[in-house]
Amino acid sequence: MSKLGHLGARLIRGEVGYDFIGKRKIWYGISILITITAIVGLAVRGLNMGIEFEGGAVFTTPKTSVSAGTAERSAEAASGHDAIVQELGTGGLRIQISGVDTAKSDQIKTELAKDLNVPEAKINADLVGPSWGETIANKAWTGLIVFMILVVIYLAIAFEWRMAVAALVALIHDITITVGIYALVGFEVTTGTIIGLLTILGYSLYDTVVVFDSLKEGTKDITKQTRYTYSEIANRSINGTLVRSINTTIVALLPVAGLLFIGGGFLGAGMLNDISLSLFVGLAAGAYSSIFIATPLVADLKERDPQIKALKKRVLAKRASAAAKGESVEASAPQGDDFDDDPSDDETATAVVGPRHQPASRGRGRGRPSGKRR
Repeated sequence: MSKLGHLGARLIRGEVGYDFIGKRKIWYGISILITITAIVGLAVRGLNMGIEFEGGAVFTTPKTSVSAGTAERSAEAASGHDAIVQELGTGGLRIQISGVDTAKSDQIKTELAKDLNVPEAKINADLVGPSWGETIANKAWTGLIVFMILVVIYLAIAFEWRMAVAALVALIHDITITVGIYALVGFEVTTGTIIGLLTILGYSLYDTVVVFDSLKEGTKDITKQTRYTYSEIANRSINGTLVRSINTTIVALLPVAGLLFIGGGFLGAGMLNDISLSLFVGLAAGAYSSIFIATPLVADLKERDPQIKALKKRVLAKRASAAAKGESVEASAPQGDDFDDDPSDDETATAVVGPRHQPASRGRGRGRPSGKRR
């Protein structure tokens, strides 16, 4: 068995683990800091909207020896607007200029043909009106709102309303960070960006639901026992699905990274950049929020419930009593069937923080055998 697989098995059995829930304030702080940075970047720099949303023209030239920098200066001089120039695999150039109408487009095309030393008839010009982009944006907002509503309804029915709220917060967290990164790096927002943003919602929700399903199973009949608190079981759920979340995220990020850094960076593929950046940031943020935001938030909300709050007091009281009597504490968290229905059971436990220990023997003298002979 591989080291990662062995670690995953030990995490599931509760032999090792990390206290995600206990350190949730740290993760909340990190998320708040990243989110504030994203919002500030969005407010200060704004989004670089593509011609699909602002309207303009795209000129595609045949193979030319003129560099992208020279073509950009020529396009800006001819149009009076900012231009974005990308080199194509064919050796030609893709020149994008916002705020250009049909009459202005013909003039720019003529001047570009002279500056780039290519036949005017071989320059392809495509015009895009701002109304088309506005329609796309409105449909995207509608789809996003409908998706959020359906997610909340489904999770509230399949799990409970606290998990629905936590998943919604995690989704908003992921979208905010992704949009903020777009503002900070200055990537152009196109229809490909919208596709990427809507795609990452499903990935983010998948990781969250996996943890929630484990948590639901682990907390079944939780109030019938006094060995574990809700937060401890939530922590076990995260640890038990941690390796799966890591593997899923890495497998998803590798091809996206190839699109972003190879397809977009070296080949200059425009829409690949728009889709792959939103996917890359969104997938990473989704994996983070599922582990560090959604489940800890559920634990916070659940610990406010009177029954769960009373359970926590009973568990802590039993542990204090056991510690006063010098009895050892079993450092393991439960599986779904580890609860016993007798709340008077004297076994105690703590969160998953280390290897399993055997409880101290009772009714035996120190160093004496149990009295049984073989």
